[in-house]
Amino acid sequence: MNKAAIIHEATREYCYSVRNNSFIILISTAKDDVRSIVLHIRDKYMPLKIIDSRKSFDMKKISSDGIRDYFEVNIDLDMICLRYFFEIEDYAGEKVYFGNDSFFDEKPSETGDMFDCPQSLREEGYPQIPDWLKGKVLYQIFPSRFATSKNVDDKLWYKKPVTAQDRLYGDLKGIISKLGYLKDLGIDIIYLTPVFDSDTQHHYDTVDYYSIFSDLGTKEDLKELVKKAHQNNMYVILDGAFNHTSTRFFAFDDIIRNGEKSKYRNWYFIDSFPVRFGSKRSLPGYKTFAYYGPMPKLNLTDRDAADYVTKVVCHYLKEFDIDGWRLDVADEIGHLFWKNLRLEVKKIKPNAILIGEDWHICGDFLEGDEWDSCMNYPFGDSVRKLFREDGSISEFMNTLGKVRGRYHSNVFPVLLNHIGTHDIPRFLSSSSGKNDERRLILAAALQFLLPGIPFVYYGDEVGMTGNSDPDNRRGMVWDEKRINRMIIDSYRSLIRFRHENEKLWCDLPEIILIDEQERILVLRQDMLVMVFNFSENVIDLDQIQGFDSSIIKEGTKAVFRLFDAENDRKLNGFDAVVYDISDRL
Repeated sequence: MNKAAIIHEATREYCYSVRNNSFIILISTAKDDVRSIVLHIRDKYMPLKIIDSRKSFDMKKISSDGIRDYFEVNIDLDMICLRYFFEIEDYAGEKVYFGNDSFFDEKPSETGDMFDCPQSLREEGYPQIPDWLKGKVLYQIFPSRFATSKNVDDKLWYKKPVTAQDRLYGDLKGIISKLGYLKDLGIDIIYLTPVFDSDTQHHYDTVDYYSIFSDLGTKEDLKELVKKAHQNNMYVILDGAFNHTSTRFFAFDDIIRNGEKSKYRNWYFIDSFPVRFGSKRSLPGYKTFAYYGPMPKLNLTDRDAADYVTKVVCHYLKEFDIDGWRLDVADEIGHLFWKNLRLEVKKIKPNAILIGEDWHICGDFLEGDEWDSCMNYPFGDSVRKLFREDGSISEFMNTLGKVRGRYHSNVFPVLLNHIGTHDIPRFLSSSSGKNDERRLILAAALQFLLPGIPFVYYGDEVGMTGNSDPDNRRGMVWDEKRINRMIIDSYRSLIRFRHENEKLWCDLPEIILIDEQERILVLRQDMLVMVFNFSENVIDLDQIQGFDSSIIKEGTKAVFRLFDAENDRKLNGFDAVVYDISDRL
């Protein structure tokens, strides 16, 4: 037994509340090293001679990431403080007991040799995800490039490649005019990248958080957009770039003019005065976003700066009735700020959501007292790798297993699963090989058939292309002659099927088969069996080596498939089929 690989700590990452009186306890081990784990619990303060509170629970392996296996158990509690330890047995029959960060050959009887979990303390901040977020489909819009109410020439709107300086004149009224399109597509949540006054067309360098960028429209336009979206049962979240500002932001401008005497000097991280802006050969004399001088980094440990940003966030919740925020570069801002911000946000609008941007596993921000969810970059990165010629199905599933094992079980179903954003090349411009359109559709199927919130980057659903930023931010395709009908019809079908099948987003499905050579993946989610073909070859269910095709008995109809096939037991190249086997039992 590899004891060094056994990981559990008495923290909210491994012992956490999912609701009052209900807890998940998690432990990880080396992959395929442990056969069984039993959790033993008791009340810390109640003497056994009065009430014998001892109970035991078999733990279940919920996922694997190729290096570790993750085991968990859900238990009901009603006590002041829980004491617990693990009974771990490997495949060779060796058994150890693990409690209070120590291993024992015999069951520990003293509570001091057990892990400790104060119930009320853990229940104070468990993730209470707004119900409206669950099971939804999100659509990201770059407002200046999505739709326009102005008379813009097609030569400009459909320019390829597009540069950072190009003004395409997309606006909020244009988005309003396309709400019917989004509703028909099946979108539930509209996420707008920054709309505030700024120095650039991407608007991530804010000059004034209380003003709307003039090309985009007015405050009244934003209010109308939110109101009409709500009337169509859609939600609207804004993008907040609060890690940094423009150098023309009033506080930084005051520092430039007044130097050390500026009352805003502590709003930023200034090395020396007067302020040095840097050049191609020297760094700025202040902290920035990514060493980029025009984006000085805010110091949100400063009380006044933090209060200012908090008021901005709350202003748009109160005055514009938005439904939440996507938080830019959120992992570069401290935990204390997010904890305080969440308290203020939830006072104003308890069902508002906070979604952080972090390109890595970030469970420490998602323990219930900071963000509600995050952009699931591990998912997106692993999907893109999967569709390379040497992409590994096992690696993709291991990533899902790692994400499942590392995040709170309340958070896992609402992670934002994307295959494209404004920060990375379009899928169709980064895919390698033949049948790129079918690859895109199959990649989208992974978003819609697996747990999490499918995140659609505007235009992917019509087959838009675009290389690295800024070329991935081209004008949205509205010309019917330019729209890829196969792709958009597939997206509509996927979104509809997703909405009709709540079980798809609840938890990680069971792996039935991975065949790397034939490029086949078979998963089971409750009574749904999903078969994915990542090759160009047509496959027959009855001829998949190592797969018990009787799981899907003869005559079982596919309840969903991406592409038409000769019969229900065959899959085309780059295809996905879902079978309902509930009538098999």
